[in-house]
Amino acid sequence: MNALMLVNTDGMSHKEWLEWRRQGIGGSDASVICGLNKWKSPLELWLEKIGQQESKETGEAAYWGTVMEPIIRQEFTQRTGLDAEPVQSILQHPEHSFMQANLDGLIQDPIHGQGIFEAKTVNAFLAPQWEEGVPELYEVQVQHYLAVTGLKFAYVAVLIGGNNFKYFHIPRNDEVISLLVQLEENFWVNHVQANIPPEIDGSASSGELLKRLYPNGKANSCIELPEFALELINQYEEAKTDEAEALERKEYAANKLKELLGENENGIINGRSVAWKSVNSERFNSKSFKEDHPDLHQQYVSVSSYRRFSVK
Repeated sequence: MNALMLVNTDGMSHKEWLEWRRQGIGGSDASVICGLNKWKSPLELWLEKIGQQESKETGEAAYWGTVMEPIIRQEFTQRTGLDAEPVQSILQHPEHSFMQANLDGLIQDPIHGQGIFEAKTVNAFLAPQWEEGVPELYEVQVQHYLAVTGLKFAYVAVLIGGNNFKYFHIPRNDEVISLLVQLEENFWVNHVQANIPPEIDGSASSGELLKRLYPNGKANSCIELPEFALELINQYEEAKTDEAEALERKEYAANKLKELLGENENGIINGRSVAWKSVNSERFNSKSFKEDHPDLHQQYVSVSSYRRFSVK
């Protein structure tokens, strides 16, 4: 293995681990930079790397993935006879120092030599994605690890829905790795180090960034927009129309299903379920409180400002 050991992770807190990860590009970042990750945009990743946003890898899915990793490793060894030794360090590419690897394990295969072990835990709804092999975003993650380590193959073991275990052999792909290095270097040098955000897109993170950059507008100011703004206006209005039509279709289907349920709270068909349950909730009546206790109400009123977007 050609990788350098950047830091030992034995006994390291999760907070420290995330801070080290922020200092480079890891395997799970690769699919984001390539535009293959539907859960995170390049802009969102950029915000994480410059310390402006907390990493998403702190939620329930990440937690259970860590909990299940030893079990998946044990099952892999039982089925293949190959030991997957845990790696308690963050590895670094010997030439491209921004490329990091947090490996789940290393394998010594008597036929193929040393390789990488990667464990995954996914829910049952994602099972179709694993029918033909490893999904593209995980394939990219593994190729990133192979780039960092210089190794020739990896095994990916996955537990699907808690009861469906599979494993796959993935060979090194130098063409993919070459492209990955270019894309990751561009992201790190021209965006993270240069502190320049990637191109604005339709993600929620782009909207949040624009709010941070331009929190307040200059009163009554007006500029002449470029010609291509007309195309964006048309796109916005078409999307609003599509959104309204989609919402109407959604509400129609919901109402017809409610009609079928009637007084029943649950309905089932072909393994699918529909629920229309009674929920009790308490709400604070701020209008009545203001009328009954105007002085006290005023003490707890806070004024906030935001910018309302519209197209006319």
